[in-house]
Amino acid sequence: MKIPVIKKLAEAHSLEELQTAEEALYNEEVPAIEVKGDDEGEQLTHVLAAVYIKEHMTQYGSDLKTALRAYTVKVRKSIG
Repeated sequence: MKIPVIKKLAEAHSLEELQTAEEALYNEEVPAIEVKGDDEGEQLTHVLAAVYIKEHMTQYGSDLKTALRAYTVKVRKSIG
């Protein structure tokens, strides 16, 4: 998981574009948008994170930085 990649995806693409990329990756297809990552699993992680961030921004009216921080806190709690 690379935070700069997630941030760029969330900045550059709409929620719909990200969800379409998510579906493509689930179907083992190449997404219409460029998603960086070492493999398909990391690419999916990046897209899922960007989707979470976009949804958080919409749901809570937060900015990108706040939503990104909420995502990283969520990940840390799930690991620890």
